[in-house]
Amino acid sequence: MSSVIDTTRTQALKARTHATHEQLDQRIMANQPFANRENYSRFLEAQYRFLRDADALYDNPELAALFPDLAERRRYHSIAADLADLGRPLPQLQDAPISETLDVATAMGWLYVVEGSKLGAAILYKLAGKLGLDERCGARHLAGHPDGRARHWRAFTAVLDGLRLDESAEARVSAGAAAAFACMNGHLDQVYA
Repeated sequence: MSSVIDTTRTQALKARTHATHEQLDQRIMANQPFANRENYSRFLEAQYRFLRDADALYDNPELAALFPDLAERRRYHSIAADLADLGRPLPQLQDAPISETLDVATAMGWLYVVEGSKLGAAILYKLAGKLGLDERCGARHLAGHPDGRARHWRAFTAVLDGLRLDESAEARVSAGAAAAFACMNGHLDQVYA
């Protein structure tokens, strides 16, 4: 007797983006962002660029209707404060690649990557602590949610997994996630060029 194992949307996204995600993590750590504050500042700049690009997601009215706590999930302002703590100017950037009018399925793919990065931030937050940085200075954007990272992530994935989407929308969710990973890689290219 064989059984069919259904996977959730987030499990499927994780499987589809695993290689890209792993490569990105390795690339970030290869630049030793926690070796000293200078290296950390460069990492912060790449993160700032990415979170600035993704910030319009938090103004998307369709996403806000699906995720009632969307506004409180925003980290753009906290990373700007982190850069200020380290005496770094905010990077001068071109127009963001996405806007608040991005179709909701593609936006969900982007949001999956942005929100998922908070889970990995638990390790990064501990490493930032070795540089004397924390949720009050220099590592605000890495700090966990007061309710806990896992609980906050589960609340997000419960909504994402519970939505009914057609095949075209599912493809756009995947494309959005791939675009978000590509965007972060592009920012690493700029910062570490």
